[in-house]
Amino acid sequence: MRSEKKISPQEAKLKIYRYCAYQERSHKEVRNKLYEYGLYKNEVENILSALITEGFLNEERFAKAFAGGKFRMQHWGRVKIVNELEARGLTKNCIRIGLREIDEGDYIKTLQDILERKSNQLEEENPFVKRDKLARYAIQKGFESELVWEQVKHLVKD
Repeated sequence: MRSEKKISPQEAKLKIYRYCAYQERSHKEVRNKLYEYGLYKNEVENILSALITEGFLNEERFAKAFAGGKFRMQHWGRVKIVNELEARGLTKNCIRIGLREIDEGDYIKTLQDILERKSNQLEEENPFVKRDKLARYAIQKGFESELVWEQVKHLVKD
């Protein structure tokens, strides 16, 4: 964390409004940023309340943007998205709402595309080893293991 000199609550509020307007943020990210500005707990909570009231901070909106973005841009699976949202302090309900941004058909298609691309990169002849490498790759990207193995078995035949 950077340690900046303490700024006034008014200055911090202006800076944090810009910070939130730039992209969706979680409460935890904003709270941490406010503490970096050297504010006290009651000042941080007051600013957070104002941000929520004025619509600058909304965890459901953040969860939707995060889940949709990580899936579409970085091809993360649901497991990895859930873990990251939990690490950012979101509630189970917000996470569930965020995951609704991922269409099931698109999810399966993305998994298949990832597996096909990786399969073409692998020079492995042994089908068992190839399946294992493909499955480990997709699971590490955050896709559910049962779903991964189902797709891998269709892709790599004995």
